[in-house]
Amino acid sequence: MLSGADLAQLLDFHRSNRADVTLQLVRVGDPRAFGCVPTDEEDRVVAFLEKTEDPPTDQINAGCYVFERNVIDRIPQGREVSVEREVFPALLADGDCKIYGYVDASYWRDMGTPEDFVRGSADLVRGIAPSPALRGHRGEQLVHDGAAVSPGALLIGGTVVGRGAEIGPGTRLDGAVIFDGVRVEAGCVIERSIIGFGARIGPRALIRDGVIGDGADIGARCELLSGARVWPGVFLPDGGIRYSSDV
Repeated sequence: MLSGADLAQLLDFHRSNRADVTLQLVRVGDPRAFGCVPTDEEDRVVAFLEKTEDPPTDQINAGCYVFERNVIDRIPQGREVSVEREVFPALLADGDCKIYGYVDASYWRDMGTPEDFVRGSADLVRGIAPSPALRGHRGEQLVHDGAAVSPGALLIGGTVVGRGAEIGPGTRLDGAVIFDGVRVEAGCVIERSIIGFGARIGPRALIRDGVIGDGADIGARCELLSGARVWPGVFLPDGGIRYSSDV
């Protein structure tokens, strides 16, 4: 997860309510993909609900918790324990544990999919998601000092270019995550995609909403669209995958 939560505010909320456990909660537009955490008028958690097509609230668990020591001591030792599926429901069922939900309006994004990873990366670069690691930076691109970007290349949409990467002339990178050592040759278009360490993207290739594994070699004029995935080390010949009518 990528979060802009103010931990000091979360702790203040926890202490002011003399809570045993406080969960950071966020509101989402479509909570059906998440477990829901309804609270009462005093912000106390009343249930932990699994995914449902008809969620009673838009509040979900944002993954940041404050525990009192006595609660931590109640967690079983010597085995793997799911806090969300075991500990929280058990504490709520006991009835003697005060569990509060702190509804946070700061930036939050689930990073569980490549699409969310790309969006989160772009939000960091563009200053939409706050981070002390990029304090003061806000722009359309973040290029490592050790990368080489040719004149005439266009980098927009919060694109990141890693150490030792080479970006050829006439390329267009829009919201792309380019890891270290990647070579993007002339005339490529890469949009909202992840290019793994040491991969090569041949001239005039088009990659949109894709993930290219480490060390993969994508031939010239290949077109990888709509969530295409290429495994590490895979070689695609020139024009090996095309959708355009000019083939």
